[in-house]
Amino acid sequence: MYRPRAYAIDDVAVLHHVIRERSFATIAAVVDGDVQFAYAPMLVDSAPAPYGSVRFHLARGNPLSECDGAPIRIGLLGADAYVSPDWYRTGAFVPTWNYIAVEGAGRARVLDERDLRRLLVDLSAGHEERLRPKPPWTPKKIIPERMEMLIRSIRGFVLPFEALEGKFKLSQDKAPDDIAGVIAGLEARGDPASLAVARAMKESGTVSLRASTGSA
Repeated sequence: MYRPRAYAIDDVAVLHHVIRERSFATIAAVVDGDVQFAYAPMLVDSAPAPYGSVRFHLARGNPLSECDGAPIRIGLLGADAYVSPDWYRTGAFVPTWNYIAVEGAGRARVLDERDLRRLLVDLSAGHEERLRPKPPWTPKKIIPERMEMLIRSIRGFVLPFEALEGKFKLSQDKAPDDIAGVIAGLEARGDPASLAVARAMKESGTVSLRASTGSA
């Protein structure tokens, strides 16, 4: 990922927060000489050090489901929004896009059946918790025969990160008056993604960004 110094974020806790909040990732790997993509929700874990890992599953028919031991990359996009040049107050600029992105890389390993079942429980539990007060759905609600068929149709993976990096492009290289103008423009636009970017810009810094990346 191209990361000018002003936009580079390497705080692992912050990057894990983005993965946890956004969850749904793009997965890329080379299969038979071609770059292939897949898309899946991720479950982030703090181990192993220093970057942690993610777990996910893919359909067995997906070409990437054969990437046991292969190098793969994942990418997640957080809040993002168009920035109009008319919002700047001190200079002549061109249109741009402010956004939060995280990329990770490593070698995927296939999970055994026990760990795949654990992944399905953990993954659904995390998202169901956000839907309370609705009683959480659990895999126990599926009849055993149906669950066995589903288990046979997917493969689970763990990806220990060998690299993990973030790019939070939030007008950090602009003058304070221009930053204020962009924030005002995003807030006036009023859609959830623009408001999330505006909050991140106002609060700035890696700690406050944790509260903003999941609001798009």
